[in-house]
Amino acid sequence: MSKTRDELYEVIFEADTPAGKLFDVVLLIVILISVALVMLESVPAIRTNYRPFLRILEWIITGIFTLEYVLRIVIVRKPLRYIFSFYGIIDFLSVIPTYLGLFIVGSHHLVVIRILRMLRVFRILKLTRYTQAGRTLGRALWASREKISVFIFFVVVLVIVIGTVMYLIEGEEHGFTSIPRGIYWAIVTLTTVGYGDISPQTPFGQFAASIVMIMGYAIIAVPTGIVTAEIINPSNHGNTQVCPNCLHDKHDDDAKFCKKCGSKINPEPHEHL
Repeated sequence: MSKTRDELYEVIFEADTPAGKLFDVVLLIVILISVALVMLESVPAIRTNYRPFLRILEWIITGIFTLEYVLRIVIVRKPLRYIFSFYGIIDFLSVIPTYLGLFIVGSHHLVVIRILRMLRVFRILKLTRYTQAGRTLGRALWASREKISVFIFFVVVLVIVIGTVMYLIEGEEHGFTSIPRGIYWAIVTLTTVGYGDISPQTPFGQFAASIVMIMGYAIIAVPTGIVTAEIINPSNHGNTQVCPNCLHDKHDDDAKFCKKCGSKINPEPHEHL
């Protein structure tokens, strides 16, 4: 029993063995098929002609995901850590919508959440350089959070001021019926979206709008520069090993112990239990 459990752990939780990689690649294919079925069911002609067939396939796929989810809970050393981990929550959300569909009409369409399980593709296919690229971007965003927060606060204040000024300049007769409406226009203009549903009509208002448009280009460049400055900072490489104790998977290439809990990343087979 112990040996079987160890083997299942290697197959289901690791992607470094041929069996583990095959298991996860097949699982990804099933995820894509499941999402495709939901999309097809939303097409009226296909839903009318093939709905029973699509529903049978969906239940088969849900059964596969349910079995896989239960196996993950059974074989992992600390089930609660898996259940409440990021991937554990995603796995649960990928299973529950179909069952909810028995009680809440239309809720089974939420199975498109399963596409989030594709996040495992970077670890599964051993695309370490892309995994590291994602981590680098994540670290850059996290390191930039204070600067970006201040920047967003500044932008919020700016659009409130601009929206109020445009309300005073243009007035209700030109579509700026309220200050919130003016703020909406300021956001659309400052972000260079430009829906055109409302626009200034007076010469002074148009001049002010031109200034706002030019400011929009500068404002878009600011967060890009902040994040870029953090990205160019040197960072360590990472591997795809999953800690069997806490399921942490962000380790350096040469790591032998988990940086989060201190457990061995590659324990002996009997140590999985």
